[in-house]
Amino acid sequence: MDTSLLDRAVVFAVKAHKGAERKGKGFPYIVHPMEAVSIAATMTNDQELLAAAVLHDTVEDTDITLKDIEREFGPRVASLVDAESDIVFEGKSREESWRLRKEEAIARLSTATNDVKIVALSDKLSNIRAIYRDYQAIGDKVWNLFCVKDAAAHEWHFRGLAQALASLKGTFAYAEFEELIEKLFSSKAE
Repeated sequence: MDTSLLDRAVVFAVKAHKGAERKGKGFPYIVHPMEAVSIAATMTNDQELLAAAVLHDTVEDTDITLKDIEREFGPRVASLVDAESDIVFEGKSREESWRLRKEEAIARLSTATNDVKIVALSDKLSNIRAIYRDYQAIGDKVWNLFCVKDAAAHEWHFRGLAQALASLKGTFAYAEFEELIEKLFSSKAE
């Protein structure tokens, strides 16, 4: 198997996220993209998809541009990274635009290709794993780690994502995603 593209993407992502920490968790940010690529690898061996999974936050969270990604990894990888990047709403803070950004992401994923959905599910499953671990440790205080602190808003978001990603049912990643949504939010009803 030729993994040269993925190998280059991993090195590129490590350099792009150098020195960054995962939301105050005390470990390097690169752990998240590496987890995302390992999740993606349970659904595909497509090297461009795997490269996009490890690069998915580089445009959103670093100085890297889509042009940089396209130059280094080609138009397909750049397109997949772009599809996973949040839309920016000018003149609104991250908190003010949160619902709009999440609605837009769910709408885009609803009509996206399975390739785009694989990258998205890899990212979202890594995210909900971290949230669930934190929830087990600190309970409802976990929501204070986010700009939007309402658990119901996060439930709406994750359930919307699950619906948008439903074409990936039958994968272990999707099953785990659904399971963690239930574990995290079913206790809210109790």
